[in-house]
Amino acid sequence: MDIESQFAERPVFVTGADGFVGSHLTEQLVKYGANVHVFVRATSSGELRNIRHLRDDITVHRGDLRDKHSVKRAMESLEEYSDIIVFHLAAQAHVGDSWERPYETIDTNVTGTLNLLQTVVDLDLDLSKFDTAGTSEEYGNVDIQMEDKHEYDEDGRVLLSERSPVNPTSVYATSKLAADFLTMNYYDAYDVPGVTTRMFNNYGPRQNPRYITGTIITQALERDIVELGNLTPKRDMCFVSDGVRGHMHVALEGNPGEEYVYGYGENISMREWTNLLLEVGSEEGYWENPEIVQREDRYRPGDSDVEELLVGYEKLNDETGWEPEISWREGAKQTIEWYAANKENWYGRVDWR
Repeated sequence: MDIESQFAERPVFVTGADGFVGSHLTEQLVKYGANVHVFVRATSSGELRNIRHLRDDITVHRGDLRDKHSVKRAMESLEEYSDIIVFHLAAQAHVGDSWERPYETIDTNVTGTLNLLQTVVDLDLDLSKFDTAGTSEEYGNVDIQMEDKHEYDEDGRVLLSERSPVNPTSVYATSKLAADFLTMNYYDAYDVPGVTTRMFNNYGPRQNPRYITGTIITQALERDIVELGNLTPKRDMCFVSDGVRGHMHVALEGNPGEEYVYGYGENISMREWTNLLLEVGSEEGYWENPEIVQREDRYRPGDSDVEELLVGYEKLNDETGWEPEISWREGAKQTIEWYAANKENWYGRVDWR
C-alpha cells in the first residue's frame, strides 16, 4: 500500500502530538499532506516543545484528556469530516512515575481514553480507525499458571504476540491494558472502529531523557560515570521511525476490533544495550569510556520489574508488509546525535543531576 497517498488530505486527530512518538508521527503526517489536528495539554505558556516547527501546518487544540469538556470542544472540529483517523498516543508513560503518581496515571490513561471514546460516540463522528497505543509492559512476566499458554522460539524464549496472556506488573501497564479493553468495549458496543497497538520499547530523538536510552546517553555526554538501575532485564528495542510506520500501517490496514503488536523482533539486555550505546558514542567521538555503575535506588519497586520482552510481529507483517528498517547501531547513532545537538531540550529534565 502507498501510505503517503492514503494520508494525503485525510483528516487525522493526534493526541499526545507534542510528545516523543506523537511528534514523529505528526511530522510524518504533515509530510504526507494530511489534514492534521493535534490535541496537546494546555499550559500557561502555550509553548509547543517538539512540533513548534510544524505550527503553520497543523490545527492545534489545547486541553486535558481528563477534562471531557475540552476533549469534546476539540473533537467538535472534526464533525464536518468523514473517514477520520484518530491516533491516541497521549499518556502518562513512565513506569517509575506511575508508582509516584498512580492516581494521575489512572486518570490520564484510563479516564482520558474513556473521554475520547465517549466523545466519538456523543458526536457521532465518522471514523475510519481509532488507534489506541498500548505497551509491551502489558505482558509483564510469565505467570507460572499460564506457562503453557505462551509461545516460545527455538531458543526457548517467550515470544510475545497478539495471542499471548497479559500480566501487567505496574500501575502504568495496568492503566494501558484498561485503555486497550475500553477501546475494544466501544467497538463491541458502538462500532467505534478501534484497534490497539502494542509497540515494544521505542527509542530515538526527542525521547524523554528519563527513559533508559536517554539516561545512558545524557550522562555519558556530561560526565565520566553512567549510573543506572537493574541491567539484567531484556528489551525489544524499536527505533521511533519504525514505530511510527507501524501505527500508520495499522491505522490504514488493520482490522477494527483487533490487536497488533510489533517491535524489532530481537531483544537485548540493558547491560548490553548500555555497552552498545557507549561503544557507538565513543566511535563517533562524543565521549571516551564512561564507567557504568548500578544503583539499587534506581531499581523498580519490589518484584515489579519485567524480566524479558521479545515480540513476534508476524501478524502485522503478514497483513501489511511492515518490518523494522533501522538497525540498533544506526538507531543508536541517530539518537546520540540528537541528544548531543539539543542539550537545551533535555538538560533540565534528567533525573541523575
